This record gives sequence, C-alpha cells and structure tokens, in this order.
Amino acid sequence: MKWKKLGKIFDPSNHKLANNCLGFAQSPQALVFDDFVRIYFSTREQDASGKFLSHVSYVDFDKNFKHIKNVANHTVIPLGDLGCFDEHGIFPINVLRNENKIVAYTTGWNRKVSVSADASIGFAYSEDNGLTFKKLGKGPVMTASLHEPFLVCDAFVKIFNGIYHMWYIFGQQWIIEPGEDAPQRIYKITHAISQDGINWERDNKKIITDKINENECQALPTVIKYNEKYHMFFCYREAFGFRINKDKAYRIGHAFSEDLVHWTRDDNNSGIEVSKSGWDSEMMCYPNVFNCDDKVYMLYNGNEFGKHGFGLAILED
Repeated sequence: MKWKKLGKIFDPSNHKLANNCLGFAQSPQALVFDDFVRIYFSTREQDASGKFLSHVSYVDFDKNFKHIKNVANHTVIPLGDLGCFDEHGIFPINVLRNENKIVAYTTGWNRKVSVSADASIGFAYSEDNGLTFKKLGKGPVMTASLHEPFLVCDAFVKIFNGIYHMWYIFGQQWIIEPGEDAPQRIYKITHAISQDGINWERDNKKIITDKINENECQALPTVIKYNEKYHMFFCYREAFGFRINKDKAYRIGHAFSEDLVHWTRDDNNSGIEVSKSGWDSEMMCYPNVFNCDDKVYMLYNGNEFGKHGFGLAILED
C-alpha cells in the first residue's frame, strides 16, 4: 500500500473554537455526507487550575478537501458530570452511520491521583444529523474489567455482515522509569463484537504483535476492507522518551486480516512515513482511514500530538 500525502488541511490556531478552546485538533475522524465531509476532532480548554479539558469539535470540508465550509461554534457533546468517567474530557470520538442514525463511541477520561488519568468508552447518538450528540447515559458501555484493568478507550466501530466490531485499546500496566517524573502507561489493541452496538463480547487479549518491545504502546486502530482483505492502521511508540526524542515518538503501523479476528502485523507495507521536515517530521499519530467517492483517505496528526492540526493522505493504487 502506498499513500500520497496531501499536506496539512486544518490548523486550529486559525479558527475560533467553542468552549474557549485554544489549539490542538487531535484524532480527526471523518463522517461523509452527500456533498461534504465532516471531520470531528478533540481540542483543549484550559480550566481555572491550569489543567486541560478535552472537547469535541468538527470542521466541514468540501469533498476535494480544499475549502472549509464550516467550523463548529457550539458544544458538540457535553463533558460528564462531577465524578463521571468523562468529567475531564472526551478524546477521541468515533462517529459512524448505523442505518439512518448517526452514533458515536466516545473515550471519556478523568483525572486520577496516583496516575494521570483513566478512561472508558461511552455511547452517544445524534438527532440533528451530527451537529450535536446526546449520551445514552451517564456511564460507559465499555470500561475496566477483570482482564482489562484500566484505560479502556480509543474505540473504532464498524459493522461487517450485520455484526458490530470494535477495535480499541486497554491498559496493561503503569510503569515507573528512573529519572521520569511520572508513571507511564502501556496499552495494547484488542477486539470485541456486539449484536446491538451496546452490549459487547470481548476477546480479552491483545491482537497486534509488538514491534519495538513488550512495552510498546499501541493506539487508535482504524479498519478498512480493501482488495478482499481487512487492513488496520494504528499508531505505536516507545513507553519512555517519546515526547523529547522523535525516534521514540508515534509512527503509523499496519496489519492485515482475512477474518477480522487474526491479524498479521506488516508495518513495512503501511505505505506512509514521517516527512523529512515540517509539521509531521517528528511523529505521525491518530490515523483515521475512510472511503469517499471511491477513494481511500487517511487523516492523521503530526508533531506534538495534533497541536498544529491534522493532515490528509490518499491511497494510490
């Protein structure tokens, strides 16, 4: 597979965002309409204590991804109430069509004391064609369990043959490295299925082999069917030093499958690498692969985890 980069298409610093958000457009996720493409993303508000809150926003593009038609100036989905799993942010959000409905799987996160945060997966639905979303309830539909003890998040859901498939990540452990300021999380990609999109049967195992070492962190899977095979793109990084050393930062990984369950890792054929210079020269992360008018595109973030916006690539035959 080979991707042609089309450049950075959205910079949040050029737009006024709702909820007093400044900068960051993380984890772009596309929803295709008849005459435009809506791209949801997570941005950041700084609260009174100086800490960040993650909010969902969106931008509408024409189908050539050359012109911005609209940027959300309202709250797309509210954060959770005091003590709820999504009290301090929603990042990311995965939006999809289910028959005539638009639904979303959210990653809600909340701050902790001994470690930085925990996360769970929520469910929401839209009654206004994706402009805003309402939560099914105050709690999550997927959260920590016996074999997935924390950080259950990054859901990507797609319906194949009438079955809901969710690829997501779960935390394996928090580790402390001498010289580091805080514990760092280790997380892996896993899978679950559902008949209704609400109640899930989990695999309870990691499904993508490690490339770097056993402490490799894997995040944000996205799956597409292409040439009679299923292809997963995701991002991966080392556990430590990834914020200051570009060689340890996120890269785009790839795996393929014939049955949606068993995956063969094949990063050499991911078809996309960091640039030699510019906004995506140090890292590439948070991919989202989608079809639009018989073409396959990938949205992704670059340096500093999406602080400077997101870019687009097109799959070349």
